[in-house]
Amino acid sequence: MRYELKDLRLFLAIVQAQNLSTGAERMHMTASSASYRLKNLEYTVGSALFLRTPKGMIPTPAGEVLTMHAKKLLAEVETMHAELSHYASNLRGSIRLLANSSALNSFIIPSVTRFLTSNAGIDIDLKEKESLTISHAIVEGQADIGVGADLEQLPGLMRELYAIDRLVCAVSPEHPLASAKTVAFEDVLTYDLVSMDHSSSNFHFLANQARLTGRPMKTRVHVHNFSSTIYMVQAGVGAAVVPASVVTESERNGRVVSLAISDTWAVRHLYLVRTVASEKNELVREFAQILLNDPQIVAARIQ
Repeated sequence: MRYELKDLRLFLAIVQAQNLSTGAERMHMTASSASYRLKNLEYTVGSALFLRTPKGMIPTPAGEVLTMHAKKLLAEVETMHAELSHYASNLRGSIRLLANSSALNSFIIPSVTRFLTSNAGIDIDLKEKESLTISHAIVEGQADIGVGADLEQLPGLMRELYAIDRLVCAVSPEHPLASAKTVAFEDVLTYDLVSMDHSSSNFHFLANQARLTGRPMKTRVHVHNFSSTIYMVQAGVGAAVVPASVVTESERNGRVVSLAISDTWAVRHLYLVRTVASEKNELVREFAQILLNDPQIVAARIQ
């Protein structure tokens, strides 16, 4: 049996979306092309990979096995690519990178840190910016690469799925909401909040969502980073809406409880954008691929 990596990536995209058309869109394919590739993959496997149900496309037992092995295989391939990319060139220069708060705190910083320690000749100018303004900033030449939630696809831009960002409500174990598994943002707004500072893209996003509900945010304190936010939540100062990844360790230790937010905007697609012209810039092109192919990012994208 021979498997193409592109087919495996498409398969995982369909598993995640539970829909062929949506999976195809994430892979920048037409639905007909994706359907053809899926049929070929099923022929190679020798078994149907999906059951089509009212709730969407669900993997068959064979599909479950392929899901497990495809994730492992693609993670290994991306690890290999990331490690070998450091030997591919001795680039020098600087890169301007814009990202929203969630992308910066949950995904980008570790990738940038590893890149800088392995590439002494390259500097990175990293700035936080609201997702709504990132695509226009890249088109206008304010930066080389942008990462943010649901970024607009503008003429002249290349847009690639970077990661899935899940916002959760973090509370202390003693908080009135702690016994709930899921909560609506409108209900969170009835309690005191710990918020990021006024300049944070996270705060601007949540403030806008609060306006749409018609309720104000009852912020008791503004802090400069998510670590401080979680510290305040643990102490019982208030609830906070933060990326799921920043809660993991505290939740594991029983100091914080994270609640799924039922609002559809709580699960956002983070995209990486750069101009089509940047393909001719070796430094920007290589760095974009390193961000996209970081094994931790790949895992977040295909979960």
